[in-house]
This record gives sequence, C-alpha cells and structure tokens, in this order.
Amino acid sequence: MAWVGEHWPVLLALILYLALCLGIGAYFRLRAERGVADFYVAGRSVPGWVVSLAFFSTFASTNTYIGQAGQAFASGLSWAWVGVLWTAFCMVSWLLLGPRLRNQTAGLGSVTVPDYFDYRYQGALARPTRVLSALTILFATLWYMAGIAKGCAHLLETVLSVPYAWGVGTILGFTCLYTALGGMYSVLWTDAVQGVMMLAVAVIMAVIPFVYAGGVGPLFERISETAHVAADGTPIGDGLVTFGTLVSVTYIVGIGLSVGMKQISEPRCLVRFYSIGDSAGMRFAMAWTPVFLGISLICVMGLGALVHGMADEQEAAYLIRNTDEVVGFMLAKFGNPAVTAACITGLFAAGMSSLASVMLIVGTAAVGDIASLWRPLGPLATVRLTRAAIVAYTAGVGALTLFPPAGVVELTSFSGAVFAASFFPAVFGGLYLRWGTGHGAFCSMVAGMAATLGWRFGVRFRVAGMGDVHEIIPAFCVSLAVYLVVSRLTASKAPSQDHVNRLFGT
Repeated sequence: MAWVGEHWPVLLALILYLALCLGIGAYFRLRAERGVADFYVAGRSVPGWVVSLAFFSTFASTNTYIGQAGQAFASGLSWAWVGVLWTAFCMVSWLLLGPRLRNQTAGLGSVTVPDYFDYRYQGALARPTRVLSALTILFATLWYMAGIAKGCAHLLETVLSVPYAWGVGTILGFTCLYTALGGMYSVLWTDAVQGVMMLAVAVIMAVIPFVYAGGVGPLFERISETAHVAADGTPIGDGLVTFGTLVSVTYIVGIGLSVGMKQISEPRCLVRFYSIGDSAGMRFAMAWTPVFLGISLICVMGLGALVHGMADEQEAAYLIRNTDEVVGFMLAKFGNPAVTAACITGLFAAGMSSLASVMLIVGTAAVGDIASLWRPLGPLATVRLTRAAIVAYTAGVGALTLFPPAGVVELTSFSGAVFAASFFPAVFGGLYLRWGTGHGAFCSMVAGMAATLGWRFGVRFRVAGMGDVHEIIPAFCVSLAVYLVVSRLTASKAPSQDHVNRLFGT
C-alpha cells in the first residue's frame, strides 16, 4: 500500500491511458473483421490528420524519447544533428514516396509491402521476392521490438521500481491486446492519440532540466564546462557543447541514416500511406508530418546533454555507461508527481505506438505474405490467423527482451539498417524506375542483407577504426548498385509495358 500511495498519480494516469487504448481496440474489433483490407490497411479510409499523427508517433518511439535522448548524455548536444537527418528523411518520405505509393498500391490491390513487390514486379522472382521480404520483416522487427520494450521496462524500473520483467510483460501485453482486437483501425487511431500526448511530453521533458537548474543561463553554465568524465574515463570539459568532441561525425551520420531511412523503407512507416482516405488527407499529411516530427526532435534529441546539469559526479559516472536510464533518472531527480505521471504516460505512448505498428506488420507478413501463399485462406480465417501470429511473435520478443543483446540505440539502428538496405532500392525503383525488374529487387534484398550482416559482424567491430562506420553506409550502397545493375542486365524480365503504363498512369 505504501508503494501505491507513493506512485498513485503515475498509476492512475497509466490505468486511464491503457483503458483508452483497449477501448479503441474493442470499438474497432467488428469493423476490423469485415475483411483483410479492413484489418490490414483500415479499408483505405482514414483521415489524413490521423495518419499524419500516427506516422510521427510510430516513428518517434521510445527509441527517440528514451534511447536517443539518453544517448546525448554520452555524446553531447552534437547528437541533435541526428534529428536533423531524421526530419530530412521524413520530408523525403512524404514528398517522394507517399503519393505514388498510395496510388500504386490502391491500383494493384496491395495491402502489405511484400505483396506490393509481388504485384509490381510480376515475373518468375516476384513471389520469391514477396516471401523474402516477409522473412526480412520477421527478422529485423525482432530487434526493433526488443529495443522498444527494453526502453519502456527500464523506465518503469527506474521511476516506479517495477521489476524489469514485469515492465516487459506490461508494455508488450497491453499493446498486443489492442492491436489484435482492432487491426490497423485501432493502430492508427491510438497512434493519433499517442501523437498528441508525445508532442506535449516532448516539450515538458525539454523544460525539466532548465527548471531544475534555475533557468537557461545556470543550466548552460553547468554543462559548458563540467567535471564529469566520459565513458573512457577522460574529463568531458566543454565536450557537451562542442560539436564532434564526444562522438564522431561518422557515427552521427551512420545513426542518422540507419534510423532516418526507416521512414523511406520500413513497412510500418510505408503502410501508413496505404490507409489515407483521399488526396486532401494526403496533402495535409505531407505538410504537417515533418512539422510534428521536427518539434519533438528539437525537444528530445539533445536532452541527455542537459541532464548533466541535474547529476552529480557519481550519478553521471553511472549514467554515462547506462544511457537508456537517463530519462528515468531525470524524472526521479525532478521529483514532481504530476510531471512524472504525464511524462511516464507519454513515454509509454511512444513505445506502444511503435510496438503496435510492428506487431501488425509481422502478423500480416507471416500470414498474408507467407502462410496464405501455400494454403489459401478466407477473409475471416486470415484475420483470425493474423491475430494468432501477432500474439505468438510478441511472446518471442518478450523472451528476447529479458536478455537483450545491446542497448536501445544499437538494437533499433541495426533493425533500420536491415530495412533500408533490403527494401529501399526495390521500393524506390518500383515507384520511379519503369525498367526496374523483379530480379533486381530480389538480388538487391539478398545483397543488402548480406552486406549489413557482413559489415556489422565481420568488419565493424573487428577492424580497427571501423567501429563508428555504421553498417547502413556500405550496405545501402551495395544494395542500390545491385538493383540498378541487375535490373539493366535483366531488362527482358521486366513487366509488360501495359502493366507498367497502368502503374505510372501513361
């Protein structure tokens, strides 16, 4: 009872928020069962403002609000440049990919990213490409979900003293339940609610260090020349405010690309375009999504550097090696129950918005793009089996998250590298290159995955001086080159001109 009395504001806020999410899932349950298109892409009928907030909230997850914000504790304000790259990719995604992808997928009857590859490229390797892309989703999403669940569990552990395993079960269990109930309807509408909460929380968290220190001037006096030490034991000095002192530019670019490019390659982001109801909604989302994302990134990407102004030398020595716990430490140190309740709820929203999206994607990949190819299923059977796949996969993620192989930043950036190297050439080529072929798409996926794994496990951490060169850089270059070369060499395997003309509206 003493624990409840101490933490009741946070518990009350979380209970109300979780009840709202489950209520939305229950409300859309019957509508989601009307057919595969309803469960997978919400019948292509969702308003643009909902999709805009959903895109922002699902991308800016606890990876951003906990992992990336905490990384700035070790990397300084230089880490904010990662957010600049992310915002740029958000603009690319909505301006270059969004309208074309929505139009092409609607014309093809596509409801997943893997089936888009199948219908767009046709030919002998179209279906193998679909299966390969679905398997890639199942592999890469595992690490992403583990990173998100890890961040949320650490937050509950730090602020509420909830055991780590209980935190993992809570975040995954509730998200799985409302996702399985309402499909894409509940995912998008809860994401929209979560997006509003996340914008508010980003501003609140950015203000906390300044309030604690007594203003802008006092805070920057504390961090501009600190006695704290870096992870290697050397004094930080003015490194928090001097560009490139605590982290290399190469590493900033690598993380900026690997995570930012998820917006132009990852299915959980791309499938958002499928659901927009009309062209007016698309125009709204194109204009406002980068704004929503940019505001949140301005507030949180350099937050960890500011938290140095709240930590003593002993606390800083611990946090510099455990950056996933920086935000939880900040809230506990600030000690305001109302602020903590608002922030914890918003951070939970950040994690759940991303988890719900990828849970749905893995379910659709496992059933719609793999199982249904071998055994044709009716609409209701497809929906029910997709729900079962979501539950089973989530259980596997929970087991992995209990023993995570890396921190939030590395887990999510590795996932992003796999998606960008494997999917972007095939997506971009399908939308813009009339001569792109299924052979090019298939080979680029294989090359992208091989290069990502080869660089990370064979070069990056084994060759001196390569540690900051993220796998996304060589893997993306290899994948794109393979797509272009193989498509040119297999021009005779391209889809018919009639098919291509219909896709491109000519």
